[in-house]
Amino acid sequence: MKIKLKFPDGNEKEYDKGIKGMDIANEISKGLARNAVAIELNKQLIDLNYPIKESGDFKIITLKDSEGIDILRHSTAHLMAQAIKRLYPETLLTIGPVVEEGYYYDVAREPFKPEELEKIEEEMKKIVKENFAITREEISKKEALELFKHNKYKLEMIKELEEGTISIYKQGEFFDLCRGPHLPRTGMIKAFKLLKVSSSYWRANAENDALQRIYGIAFPEKNELKEYLQRIEEAIKRDHRKIGRELNLYSFHEEAPGMPFFHDGGSFIWNKLVEYTTELMNKRNYEINKTPIILNKSLWLQSGHWDHYKNDMYFTTIDNQDYAIKPMNCPGNILIYKTTVHSYRELPIKAGEFGLVHRNELSGVLSGLFRVRCFTQDDAHVFCTPEQIEEQIKELIGFMDELYSKFGFKYSMELSTRPDDSMGDPKLWELAESKLKKVLDKTKKEYSINEGDGAFYGPKIDFHIKDALGRSWQCGTIQLDFQMPEKFNLTYEGSDGSKHRPVMIHRAVLGSVERFMGILVEHYAGKLPFWISPNQVKILPIADRHNDFCDEIAEELHLRGIRVQVDKRTESTNRKIRDAQLQKYNYILVIGDKEVADNMVNIRHRGEILGTKPYKKFIEEINNKNLKKED
Repeated sequence: MKIKLKFPDGNEKEYDKGIKGMDIANEISKGLARNAVAIELNKQLIDLNYPIKESGDFKIITLKDSEGIDILRHSTAHLMAQAIKRLYPETLLTIGPVVEEGYYYDVAREPFKPEELEKIEEEMKKIVKENFAITREEISKKEALELFKHNKYKLEMIKELEEGTISIYKQGEFFDLCRGPHLPRTGMIKAFKLLKVSSSYWRANAENDALQRIYGIAFPEKNELKEYLQRIEEAIKRDHRKIGRELNLYSFHEEAPGMPFFHDGGSFIWNKLVEYTTELMNKRNYEINKTPIILNKSLWLQSGHWDHYKNDMYFTTIDNQDYAIKPMNCPGNILIYKTTVHSYRELPIKAGEFGLVHRNELSGVLSGLFRVRCFTQDDAHVFCTPEQIEEQIKELIGFMDELYSKFGFKYSMELSTRPDDSMGDPKLWELAESKLKKVLDKTKKEYSINEGDGAFYGPKIDFHIKDALGRSWQCGTIQLDFQMPEKFNLTYEGSDGSKHRPVMIHRAVLGSVERFMGILVEHYAGKLPFWISPNQVKILPIADRHNDFCDEIAEELHLRGIRVQVDKRTESTNRKIRDAQLQKYNYILVIGDKEVADNMVNIRHRGEILGTKPYKKFIEEINNKNLKKED
């Protein structure tokens, strides 16, 4: 019996039913066969050595494909599990999935020591050299229960499966419950590294057994692994928590977990971010509101947040009534909109707010400024007519572009569509999605579709910025909302004199002021642009007789809003220069007899010696930099 396979270039060819992907790869070229790791048939990934039983769209997957990288990493997770079982036979395996940057395996045993990870890695290398074939077998549910009878975690998973065949994968003496696919042989795994071990819970439930989770990474080639490890090392140096401690920017305390404390320098950065974003808002005719952080339960019921978001909210009781601390700013701004009767002539109304919100995040996911329980959203809610949607979305994309470009960020866009828990008429969702797609198409910029990841009240465009290390961060968002205006009966008077329903566009550019600050600190490794740097100028008198001149310069800088300090310690000049560099000062001014005599300053900028300059000219130049928000 024949099957017909259609290749990515459009060509079609008939084969005998049961042919394997490896045979087809060999027929095309030996080189392709060497690099092949799996096949894709009708959007389903299948092992190279598994018989093909149906016709359809066919593609050979290699390690140049993202699917191939995932297969490599999943096979490496099995490799790690095999090594663990060899070294620690009493260990019970649970699950070992691929994650965004690598893989992990959760196992039940006492905590691993750091040196044990090295031991596991060495055993993995031995298994690679043994070059076991990785084979798939299909067994009955009864056989699977017998095969894994000594592992309660696997038994629990097997019992939940429907009756029928269950797939397992074998390599040497090792076998594991798995859907696959996998690499053909262990010898194809060339470059891997175990990164860390942490604690976890079976099925992410704190009431279940505590487990050990080992994280790892794998790449097709060793040079890629080397580059990745170098990036990790650099990321550790740039960790905003570490830099925050060193520069005295912010701190975290057990008395308020997940709620950052901003010191003077951190508050300066925070305020500058708000100030700059406000400038861009003023340029675009925004109003800026401020709403309470505690609002009555009835409002959250009306908005839909009570049904969709209450597990992430904090609550309190006032005058025997239930209230909630706001997790989002939109309902408050809706109440402001409703205080006035609006005409179509007023629209769009762009209502901005730097609103403090609280969300009940699990303690295990809290991470510096990146994952917190209280943060400030640079929110805005644009109330507009349906005819103004495209124009407003276009303007908002321009807003994002201007702000991100200021910090040298490149970005990508992602359109997220209707989720399973959406509310409202599906036809309105279709209309909203088509409007966003139309504007994105007109920008001529690339964007991706993220099916089913929209907000519960509307589809959205998310903006992902890339930092200096190439890491992607989701920051800005534009959310089109036809639902809230319905729920709150928002209206405006149209040109025909009758009531009409406005459209509501939610947007955030920074996303969260705190999180964006953390990203900036890591992006610049603490060496922030001059206008937003908390440590702008450090003046170093060589001897006490130079102090008065240094104080005079400092006072003039201070009057112009420049942050400046004079280091009058009795340390050597070289020591003071080194300390100022460690504190990431943008400019270091060294003042000695010659500088005092000539009214000059000797300037260093980020480790570069710029030489001497009249101090009045220096002050004028950096004052202009500050006003223009330049480095």
